[in-house]
Amino acid sequence: MCGIVGYVGEQNSAPILIEGLKRLEYRGYDSAGIGILDDGRIQLIKEKGKVSVLESEMKKRQVIGTTGIGHTRWATHGIPNQVNAHPHFSSDDELMLVHNGIIENYKELKEFLIQKEYIFKSDTDTEVLVNLIHFFYVNNNNNLYEATRQALLKVNGTYGIAVLSRNNKERIVIAKNGSPLVIGIGKGENFIASDVNALITHTKNVIYLEDGEIGEITKDSYFIKSLNNDSISKEINKIEMDLEEITKGGYPHFMFKEIMDQPISLNDTLRGRTILEEGISKLGGLHGFEERILQSKRIIISACGTSWHAALVGEYLLEKCTGIPVEVEYASEFRYRNPIIEPSDTIIFISQSGETADTLAALKEAKRKGALVLGIVNVVGSSIARASDAGVYIHAGPEIGVASTKAFTSQITVLILVALLLGRRKHLSIVDGKEIIQSLNNLGDLVNEILSQNSEIERIAEKFVNAKNFLYLGRGIHFPVALEGALKLKEISYIHAEGYPAAEMKHGPIALIDENMPTVFIAPKDAIYEKVISNIEEVKARNGKVIAIIDKDDKYVENLVDHVIRIPRTNELLMPILTVIPLQLLSYHIAVKKGLNVDQPRNLAKSVTVE
Repeated sequence: MCGIVGYVGEQNSAPILIEGLKRLEYRGYDSAGIGILDDGRIQLIKEKGKVSVLESEMKKRQVIGTTGIGHTRWATHGIPNQVNAHPHFSSDDELMLVHNGIIENYKELKEFLIQKEYIFKSDTDTEVLVNLIHFFYVNNNNNLYEATRQALLKVNGTYGIAVLSRNNKERIVIAKNGSPLVIGIGKGENFIASDVNALITHTKNVIYLEDGEIGEITKDSYFIKSLNNDSISKEINKIEMDLEEITKGGYPHFMFKEIMDQPISLNDTLRGRTILEEGISKLGGLHGFEERILQSKRIIISACGTSWHAALVGEYLLEKCTGIPVEVEYASEFRYRNPIIEPSDTIIFISQSGETADTLAALKEAKRKGALVLGIVNVVGSSIARASDAGVYIHAGPEIGVASTKAFTSQITVLILVALLLGRRKHLSIVDGKEIIQSLNNLGDLVNEILSQNSEIERIAEKFVNAKNFLYLGRGIHFPVALEGALKLKEISYIHAEGYPAAEMKHGPIALIDENMPTVFIAPKDAIYEKVISNIEEVKARNGKVIAIIDKDDKYVENLVDHVIRIPRTNELLMPILTVIPLQLLSYHIAVKKGLNVDQPRNLAKSVTVE
C-alpha cells in the first residue's frame, strides 16, 4: 500500500529514488512520482502507471539534485491519474510532500484553507495536508519542522509523510501515525522509506518511527521528537536480510519463487524451535508468558485476508492441543463492534507485514482493554511486533508477491509450534509431541514431493483457464484451506471463486453445479474422508468437473473425479500445509496462462496500511 522513499546526501538522488520505488512496487500502486530539490528549484515528475513509465520520462530530462522524495500511490481519494499522483505541492509551490495514509478530517481542513485563499488542483487529501503545513509555515518564519508539527496536531487520520521546502535545503521532515516509516542511516547521507526493502542496497542500519513521532534528516544528522516536541532517543536496528532475498533468482515471478522456496522457508521457521527428546517446542518470544496464556479463559485470534485463514487453522490446532476455547475474528471488524475483552483473554494477532492497519488498530483496542496481546508476524521490527506484549516471528523471509504463499504455510507452522508448546503443558503426551516434531522435521521433503508435480498441475490448470467460476470445498481443518485456495484464484486470475465447508454445499452452493463449474475438493484420508466422498459423488451426479487433492495411494477418488493432485501423508495437524500448496500452484498457472501480472494483481496491495 503506497510507498515512500527519500534521500539527503552528496549523490544525485534521482537514481536512488527510482531504485527505491522499484523495490516498493510489490506493495501495490497505480501511479508514481519523484520530486528533487536543486539549488532552490524543485523538479517534479509524476506519471500514472508503473515506475518504468516514470523512469522513461526521467530519461528525457536532466534531473539532478542531492535531496529528493519519491512515492508510489494506491488511490484512495481521487482516481489514479497524473494530477492526483504524489508528490504534491503547496499552492505557491514552496513545499512538496508525499503521504501514505488517509486524512479523515480533510474536508473541514480544505474548507478552512479555501477561506484562506489556498487553491487546490487535485482531489486528494494529501494536497490538503501540504497546504495546511504551508499555512503554519508562513506563520512560523519558514520553519518547516515546526510548521509540520503544528499542522499534524490539527489532523485526524493516518499518515507517513515526508516534506521538503525550497528554503530548507538538504533536509526532509518526516512524521508517522499508523503508516510505517523508517530512517536509513548512512555515512554522509541518510534515507527514509516506508519499507526497509527500499534501503537494503544502501544501508543495514535503520530506525523505526513510532506513531506520534516527527523528525528531520539531513545528510549528516537526524533527530526525532514527539508531536509535543519532546526529544526521543531511538535505537538503531540492523537489517538482517540480503539483496538476494528480494530478487527473483531466475524464476519468472516472485510468486512462483516463493511457492518453490517453501521447503526452505518452512525449515527457517522451524530452525532451533523444537526439542525432540522432550516432544516440545521452544519459542523464545513467548518465554515467561506460557502460564499466563494457559490460564486464559479463551484465546482470540485476529487477522485479515490470508492471515485470517491461517487463524482459522490455528483455532483447530489450539483447541485440540490445549482445550482452551478459541475464537477467530476479522481484525477489520473487531474493534467496531465494541468487542467484549477481558484481562483474562489472550489475543493473537497475525500479519505477514506486521503493518496491516486494521490488525494494528484491533491490537491497540485489545491492549487498551487489558488483554494479553501476542503477535505472529514476518517482518522484524514491524509495528505489530513492537506493539505486542510477546510473540513469534515466522522467519519466512521477504515475501514480494502480493498473493501470500510461503508466509501462509509459515504462519500455520508457527501456530503448530505454539499449540505444541502449550499443549505439552496440558494434556498432550510426550509421545504425541515427539510425533508432531518428527513430522515437522520431515516437512521440507514432503513439500518437495508436492512441488515435483508442478508440470502436472500446470497441465490441469490449462484446462480451466477460461472458467468463470470455481468452488473450493473442504471439511474440518481443511475448510480454511478451501477458503485460501479460492482467495488465491480470485486475487491473481480474477476468476470468481468461493470456499465452503463441504457439508454446506447442500445448503445452497449445489445449485451452481453444472458441467461449467469446476469444483476443487480437499480430500485426504482423515476422519471425515467418507463424508467428503459423498460430497464428491453429489457433484459428479450433476455433471460437475472435479479436481481433488488426495492421498498419493487413493485409487478410489482417483477413479471418481476428473483430475487429481497427490499429496503425501503426515500428522493431521500438519496436513493444511501440504494441501494448500497444490492450490497455490493451480492458481499461479491459471493466472500466468491468462497473461496476467501475478506479482502485482490489479487493485491489490501487499500490505494494507489504510482502512
